[in-house]
Amino acid sequence: MTNSHTSPDRIPVIVGIGEIVDRPREITAGLEPLDLLEQALRRAEEDAGAKLLGEVQSLDVVNFLSWRYRDPERLLAQRLGIAPAHCYYGPVGGESPIRYLHEAAQRIARGECTVAAVVGAEAQSTATKAERAGSKLQWTPFAHDVEEPKRGAAFQKPLAVKLGVFRPVTVYPFYEGASSAHWGQTPREAMAESGTLWSRYSEAAAQNPNAWLKRRFAPDEITTPTADNRLIAWPYNKLMVANPSVNMGGALLLTSLAKARAAGITEDKLIYPLGGASAEEPRDYLLRDQFYESHPQNAVLNAVMGLAGGDGKKFDAIELYSCFPCVPKMARRTLGLGADVQPTVTGGLTFFGAPLNTYMTHAACAMVRRLRNGANLGLLYGQGGFVTKHHALVVSRTPPREPLAQDTSVQAVADRNKRAVPDFVTEASGKGKVESFTVLYGRNGDVEHGVVMLRTADDRRTLGRIPAGDTATLAHLLNMNSTPVGSLGDITMAADGVPEWRVA
Repeated sequence: MTNSHTSPDRIPVIVGIGEIVDRPREITAGLEPLDLLEQALRRAEEDAGAKLLGEVQSLDVVNFLSWRYRDPERLLAQRLGIAPAHCYYGPVGGESPIRYLHEAAQRIARGECTVAAVVGAEAQSTATKAERAGSKLQWTPFAHDVEEPKRGAAFQKPLAVKLGVFRPVTVYPFYEGASSAHWGQTPREAMAESGTLWSRYSEAAAQNPNAWLKRRFAPDEITTPTADNRLIAWPYNKLMVANPSVNMGGALLLTSLAKARAAGITEDKLIYPLGGASAEEPRDYLLRDQFYESHPQNAVLNAVMGLAGGDGKKFDAIELYSCFPCVPKMARRTLGLGADVQPTVTGGLTFFGAPLNTYMTHAACAMVRRLRNGANLGLLYGQGGFVTKHHALVVSRTPPREPLAQDTSVQAVADRNKRAVPDFVTEASGKGKVESFTVLYGRNGDVEHGVVMLRTADDRRTLGRIPAGDTATLAHLLNMNSTPVGSLGDITMAADGVPEWRVA
């Protein structure tokens, strides 16, 4: 039964899901992102079993990076023959599909629209292969005059960029090292947890017909470096990081409960958004108080647990964002879930594939399928940047008891929990204590250099380099039986103006 206080025309429901995976035999036959967007939406309409695309009044297109268009949301609308009042192409962010889904549901709840669509796509595999082969793709001409979207590097300090710790694959290790030390794990124990967790993601991908890699990987396969599974940034191998070289599109259609019933959509297809929460960290990751937890992540997950009676175990199915292992490892602890957690309904960004910002569009589709097949309460947790932007949404087969809330920011809670942020310095000397660390590797598997995040004697923060030739300090960082976090060493300034650190 629906809440008597809420009119059915103000109760949002997800009614259609659509996905497409493009594996062209010839590079030049690959579909461009605009094609994938359109096909995913048409499949979502087919899944709904009702003609809804022509009535879309709210269209959100997830940011994509494999091709550049001028106003892609308008180009897509033209293809569909619609002119939605809300027609939006958003910024970079892995949490954005969940945010768009949530906001679309809120628009329906406010009575601003009746039919809404959220869609994303990438064709990075084809685009990369074409560039390497020198093949010309017969796609919509690349919009060279459109500015490339700002990504993480644009917001980072020059020293971080100089040391190579300005990309996700080299920044997330700071959370990995700090959090595992905080939990009292040895690096070996932390690696084992990552391998077991990632193996579970691969199991889900093996059963997902839309996954890019459809096979289960054993924990040791994931954590053991090989020629095909090379180390990138300690402790991450290739099989522990997101795989963006895919061609995929995903879409969801929402409408009101009244409209769904009038269109003859059967009740067993209807999935209800119950509510969610969002919060952010500063874009510059060096402006955070510490790296063993994320206050916005905690605030968001605690808020959505409130929709499950305050107990994370009440969720029948969950999707914990999985660009790197530290994210779901932190999330499952906040949710009060054990090491035996089943963290995904989709397969994860390594194995299902990482169509950059739009993985969670596919996760939402997978969650809808899971709920239609018997689960009742699902949690979708998306994350973007460098543990920067967080958005979670609770969805259910059961109609909501209350109208969908409109104010869903928990930023104030996150900010209230933030401790003092240390000043950042680019020059330092004397003793330095390790706050976290990583080691960067070349494509041939050789160490390029190590990077430590340090606290100075006066409790300021800096970054220090460990040259590849300092084998003793590198061995200290890579000791599997003892974390280097908290250890002291000497900071000196190198000839190129970069702080260097040597274990005491």
